[in-house]
Amino acid sequence: MALTKKKARWLMARKGFLDMLPLNLAVLPWGILCGSLAVQRDFTALEAILMPLIVFAGSAQLVAIELIANNASLATILFTTFIISSRHFLYGLALRDKLKVLPTKWRYSLGFLLTDELFALSSHHKSFVGQLRLVYAVVAGGSFYVFWLVWNVAGVIAGSYLPDLTHLGLDFAIAVTFIALVIPTIINLPILVTVLVAALLSVVFKLMQFELDLVAAALIAMYSGYLTDRFLHKKNDANNDVNNADNHKISPSVKDST
Repeated sequence: MALTKKKARWLMARKGFLDMLPLNLAVLPWGILCGSLAVQRDFTALEAILMPLIVFAGSAQLVAIELIANNASLATILFTTFIISSRHFLYGLALRDKLKVLPTKWRYSLGFLLTDELFALSSHHKSFVGQLRLVYAVVAGGSFYVFWLVWNVAGVIAGSYLPDLTHLGLDFAIAVTFIALVIPTIINLPILVTVLVAALLSVVFKLMQFELDLVAAALIAMYSGYLTDRFLHKKNDANNDVNNADNHKISPSVKDST
């Protein structure tokens, strides 16, 4: 029996929610940390809730909260959060060809909901293609937004009544979440090189107290992956040339029988 459009949309929405659910739950400590940190840095409850509601970026939220609490200039806050969130520019470039053909309402909605988590679920070559896959993406990204807001609200409440939660090590959820996102994407040598170089350099630059440690590590890692990919392509092209040359060698002529 063929599915109706309504039933098909419901099934895709359900799949989007369930696929994102593990990540929705994984960021619970991270969300609580963001909410509680805002309250403990003298943000009002309204200000602390508006941060995830409008900004919707965990790492940028944490850094912005600390900078605001330390009375940093607006230029410093904007520049720092811009650098931290610059990876989303790469996400946008990666999905540009798929999203540019969509109506404005879909582009704006998906652009706002495009987090690291949603991008991780968008690696399939048919992602965002067709109405059903758009429903899947919006529900997956939308559910993450709702859960992120709920965890932040929980953090605001907890931060108002409990001691400083920043000493509980809740920030481990940031590293765990990104590791969970990265590992399944390692499907070839260039990606493996990129991940290993990024991991190594991020530690080295951190020990060197280099301010733009993550940005520099990411850029060098991506270039390393690009060079590895080019090397593999050149190697494959060379092998193909050798094989083609062998195939075109003149075989010994067969004498006609008399």
